[in-house]
Amino acid sequence: MIYLSGVIRPELPAMITPRMGQRPPEGQQWAADNGRFASPKDYTDDGYISWLERMPRESCLFATLPDVVCDASTTQLMSVKLTGRIRRAGYRPAFVAQNGSELITEFIPWPWIDALFLGGDTDWKLGPGARLVVKVAKDHGKWVHMGRVNSLKRLRYAASIGVDSADGTVLKFDPKRDVAGWVRTVNAEA
Repeated sequence: MIYLSGVIRPELPAMITPRMGQRPPEGQQWAADNGRFASPKDYTDDGYISWLERMPRESCLFATLPDVVCDASTTQLMSVKLTGRIRRAGYRPAFVAQNGSELITEFIPWPWIDALFLGGDTDWKLGPGARLVVKVAKDHGKWVHMGRVNSLKRLRYAASIGVDSADGTVLKFDPKRDVAGWVRTVNAEA
């Protein structure tokens, strides 16, 4: 299990959005989140691609495709049109699963993505729908990531359903939390 911090820390990989105005140190693993969740009105496909083109692609785990919170169908439609552009920019596209994605798994562009990012609301993310989507993603050989993981309990849950990485903002609000210790604990329990 890998944990990506919502703020750049030397001991952890980072989850970075265009709005953060940050760049990972050379060689540090990171992932690109399109930032649409926090600021849907400011997001544009062209702006996101332009930002990705200025970032260090060689150390990036994946780049999320555009998504709409809790709306699997719209997310699927938005994602398909940007998958090729993200790959041509040198990144591994990640489809962001949302509430209802378990009902449209056959429409998730599995051949064109490298990762599945579990978005959605908390009830969906912790329920049977998300578990099913994780299973299908693993059956397709995909990396699975869970967003908004801000406790050891949630990190353990993510690991229990087969998630490979997780991110959260806990260190932004409580920089003294031992998130690296959570990762060691979960990995030792595996």
